[in-house]
Amino acid sequence: QVQLVESGGGLVQPGGSLRLSCVFSGGTFSDYVVGWFRQPPGKEREFVAASSWNGGNTDYGDSALDRFMISRDNVKATVYLQMNNLKPEDTAVYYCAADERFGGSSWRRLGYKYVEIWGQGTLVTVSS
Repeated sequence: QVQLVESGGGLVQPGGSLRLSCVFSGGTFSDYVVGWFRQPPGKEREFVAASSWNGGNTDYGDSALDRFMISRDNVKATVYLQMNNLKPEDTAVYYCAADERFGGSSWRRLGYKYVEIWGQGTLVTVSS
């Protein structure tokens, strides 16, 4: 079965940058829209970013616009989230996600409950 394994989380100072990685296995990577959600402490899981099969189309949640960048490498079967200008409110568990049914705009509209496959999450803490 398809599995997703995130890495790259950790502690970073406000204004800093971090890149998350998610390795896909168990299926055909290019069949899937892939992306990221996050869950801040005490809050619901929220949409961050998604990428189409070849990276040609990307979608971002409001909190990610102009600061975060999603990319994918179909050779390595890996999706990345480059996070810049990090703020304390970006502190969250970040989850990699994949779905072969819906595009990123639908992810944003439907929410996390309708996304098929999830990684285990990686914690990002933004603090001075």
